[in-house]
Amino acid sequence: MEKIIVGSEEWCAFPKLSIPAIRARVDSGAKTSSLHAFNISTFRRNSEQWVTFEVHPLQNNRKTVVRCEAPVIDRRSIKSSNGTTEKRYVIRTELNIGDTAFEIELTLTNRDSMGYRMLLGREAMKGRMLVDPAEQCHQGHLDDATIKSYYGSSEPRKDGLKIGLLASNPNLYSNQRIMESAVERGHQISFLNIKHCYMKMDAEEPEIHYRGGRLLNDLDAVITRIRPSMTFYGCALTRQFESMGIYTTNSSTAITQSRDKLFSLQLLIKKGLNIPTTGFANSPIDTNDLIDMVGGAPLIVKLLEGTQGSGVVLAETRKAAESVINAFKALHANLLVQEFVKEADGKDLRCFVIDNKVVATIQRQAAPGEFRANLHLGGTASVVRITAEERKLALSASKTLGLKVAGVDLIRSSKGPLLLEVNSSPGLEGIETATGKDIAGMIITSIEKKLRWKRDLGL
Repeated sequence: MEKIIVGSEEWCAFPKLSIPAIRARVDSGAKTSSLHAFNISTFRRNSEQWVTFEVHPLQNNRKTVVRCEAPVIDRRSIKSSNGTTEKRYVIRTELNIGDTAFEIELTLTNRDSMGYRMLLGREAMKGRMLVDPAEQCHQGHLDDATIKSYYGSSEPRKDGLKIGLLASNPNLYSNQRIMESAVERGHQISFLNIKHCYMKMDAEEPEIHYRGGRLLNDLDAVITRIRPSMTFYGCALTRQFESMGIYTTNSSTAITQSRDKLFSLQLLIKKGLNIPTTGFANSPIDTNDLIDMVGGAPLIVKLLEGTQGSGVVLAETRKAAESVINAFKALHANLLVQEFVKEADGKDLRCFVIDNKVVATIQRQAAPGEFRANLHLGGTASVVRITAEERKLALSASKTLGLKVAGVDLIRSSKGPLLLEVNSSPGLEGIETATGKDIAGMIITSIEKKLRWKRDLGL
């Protein structure tokens, strides 16, 4: 068999999956080939396991969607280039590249954050291809007109709801995904920078204006994704939208409660929900008694106003604990002292809750030398199955704080699952990438259900 020459990237096709064109990264360093897939689920057909999934075949384009199905031949643990290990479904299907066609194995994973929708690994190339890394699309380039003839126009419809996304950074992955998902479903969505909004408080005609004088009173819904530093003003705007009868995904009261670490813990405890043993003080004099209160060292010391891992210290010995607490004393700061759950081994669970349902869960593993399972600090994420007790705890926590959209962080201990934190503006990138689920789409769907909106199929 004569080997074909391929470049560092090539246009491919999967006729049995109804994918006429997809650009692949050719990577001889990767063993297996992978295909971008989301909304992955399995079903039975003629006593065989099949998988159904959706694909965005074109890079930087989530409006074009192809639904696929194929028999499952395996499920394997795959370690990606960023160090994340996940179990992926494996399918076998025909690949067309240039004038050559042959069957290859593909693992299914969410590649939204990757540079290419497909990766062609060395198992598929073995005995068939020679790679010239200086070349691109050696087997043929597809122009925009050809791509359009394959997939048609991806212009969004304009017959949907009017939605505002109240946040601070339009370039964040989470905010971009939410806006793209809204547009895909035919809605009109505007990014509303919190700092650019201002309001008129009037008993008869309350208003919110946006930079340039644009009136925001005609919105159907507002998705509230308020960063911690903007909590006060963001919640003031949210209350104003609420007073105008505009639906908000998380209410101002719920956001305020979740952002106050001490108050949120007190509310959770009042409902009988388990948290790590915690002490609270303001520049305490009785340092030793505070340490003993939570069972001694090792322990965690947190500044009450800290966010995203800042102001959090692990004190491994009693002497270290005394030093950290005394250092915080000098700041005259409110601080939390919390038991350190050693058996968690640097892992925690992030449960994503929408409308009182856990829609996805990942396990986060702390980076080497780090005790916090934080993806921003080099941690990794993997799919995990939670217990009924953990699911109940996550739902109870979000309900107690009144959040309709929440990221609930749990930790597994010898005493059972414990609540760490409830986040009112959880990020989507880590959980969408690890699980392959369209979380952004689920948020939009929840708004549609709340407002009883249905697409007019006659249009």
